[in-house]
Amino acid sequence: MKGILNTIRYTMDTVEDAAARMKRGAMVAVPTETVYGLAVHAEDNAAVRAVYVTKVRDMSKPLSILVTGMDMVETYAQNIPQAAYKLAETYWPGPLTMILESSGTVASMVTADGDTLGVRCPDHPMTQALIQALGAPLAAPSANPEGQPAPRTAQEVLDYFDGHIEGILDGGPCAVGVESTIVDLTGEEPRILREGGIPAQEILDFLKGLD
Repeated sequence: MKGILNTIRYTMDTVEDAAARMKRGAMVAVPTETVYGLAVHAEDNAAVRAVYVTKVRDMSKPLSILVTGMDMVETYAQNIPQAAYKLAETYWPGPLTMILESSGTVASMVTADGDTLGVRCPDHPMTQALIQALGAPLAAPSANPEGQPAPRTAQEVLDYFDGHIEGILDGGPCAVGVESTIVDLTGEEPRILREGGIPAQEILDFLKGLD
């Protein structure tokens, strides 16, 4: 059902307008190389809560953040292992999410009050430009109601949320079309939590090669 908001379609020329609205709490769908995400300012607890409500997502399930690179990660994570830098060097920007120890800088709802944080650098110029203009990471789960297929085009996002979100960056169809691979680097041994755009075994073999 169409909502009451006027969902604005942003282009690369109007990314800064989207960032300005997000600084005031707006929710904007963004393209990545995997699927579209439902993004808000990662330090804005009220905006993060709105993402959970809009997606009808269980608030005990943490979100990941989208960053421009490891320089930004260093503000939001702590005790970062050397393996994270090596993975980022090889696979970022790209469909890899790393679970690290949170420094507590993001909104508490992003981590569901936990002590770990998922971080990813997306391979899409529009979303990279948005993060740069915002000067902060995005909390951005996939842009679909919980249980529905993740959207790969702007139109699929609008089919779900037209009128329910403030805007969408129309970056064309997503190239990969499946969600990112998630590797947890906070334990004694790395663990693959979800296989996605990069084969799990490839990541594990890469990490073994660092020993």
